[in-house]
Amino acid sequence: MPSPACSKTCAVRRRPKNAGIPASTTRKRPAVLKPKIHPGTRVAVLGAGSWGTTFSKILVDGGADVVLWARRPELAREIHEARRNSDYLSGINLPVGLRATPDLQKALAGAKVVFISVPSQTLRDNLVLMEPFLEPGVILVSLMKGVERSTGMRMSEVIAETLPIAPEHIAAISGPNLALEIAREQPTAAVVSSLSMETAHIVAKLATNRYFRSYVNTDVIGTEFGGVLKNLIAVAIGIVDGVGYGENTKASIITRGLVEMTDFAVAYGAQPETLSGLAGLGDLIATCTSPLSRNNTAGRLLGQGYSIHDVVKQMQQTTEGLASVGPILDLARAKGVDMPIVEQVRQVLDGTLNPRDIAPHLTTESSEPQGERNIDDSHGGTAFWRSVKRTLDQLRHGGRGSRRD
Repeated sequence: MPSPACSKTCAVRRRPKNAGIPASTTRKRPAVLKPKIHPGTRVAVLGAGSWGTTFSKILVDGGADVVLWARRPELAREIHEARRNSDYLSGINLPVGLRATPDLQKALAGAKVVFISVPSQTLRDNLVLMEPFLEPGVILVSLMKGVERSTGMRMSEVIAETLPIAPEHIAAISGPNLALEIAREQPTAAVVSSLSMETAHIVAKLATNRYFRSYVNTDVIGTEFGGVLKNLIAVAIGIVDGVGYGENTKASIITRGLVEMTDFAVAYGAQPETLSGLAGLGDLIATCTSPLSRNNTAGRLLGQGYSIHDVVKQMQQTTEGLASVGPILDLARAKGVDMPIVEQVRQVLDGTLNPRDIAPHLTTESSEPQGERNIDDSHGGTAFWRSVKRTLDQLRHGGRGSRRD
């Protein structure tokens, strides 16, 4: 992780929270220059955790020339010389063509496409360190599934705000992608999303091989929020699993969780069908049901009575869901979206709710029977109508909000 003492990094941290609006007005964004993609295209992967290392393998097996950046020299040496990453992918043989280095400049030299897999809360600092070494016209691809805690920004928004890069050169990848299974070459798929379909196709061609298939879309909002929100539902599933509740409880929470995810994402401009695809339902199923999921594991420990401090101490890698609960609830309140599952996860994390009492699928605004679907095909969803109702309530009560508030 970069040192917080870096003056340039600290300057970035002091920027106002204008989510989605590029902070820099002095640096011109470059013209859109598409790299030529051909066998052996030079790419870089930043971050040698389980997912960064696995994605490097995907790219090498797809024919790319890959250099993986590892922050720790000893880990870079093990990957480069022994073809192993014993810290994060025990027992996996890495491809001969994969190179690794602790030198960021060497990793980025000549790279036409850069895949970023660092903890979401360190992304901004790492972008500042990367900037001097990026090639003109480079494509940046987020492999991360989190939001920035201090701003609530999605990862593509952090990239767009921090670097003078054309929005068409930014992409995100999401889907049911448990690293160890893919490293074992068990077949799966993902979706590559970018505002530019051309960029999405370029990245998808690189990230396709005999066991990994990449699809494309232009719904960056839905793709990124799907990857973030499913982590929170997976923590809830882990909690009820740790408590000892059965499949009915878990199925109910998964199903209602998908409704919450869709309601939230649509309120922020996503397409509802994206949440029914690989980045939503697909990722949700994998993350909620697999013991390989870090978010599921963290939830299970919470359900067994461990404190959040003990859980964080036991987890070897970053658990994005735990860091995203607060920012997501803030964003949900701003749009008038109800998220009882995420709210009860927050209460468990805060120690104000006994894990055995978690039953977010039973929480409703009234005792009256409700429709099962939150998203109404003809009206655009309850999130929209709740925001309208809130506005009407504010007008009715002289701008003070409803009496319930």
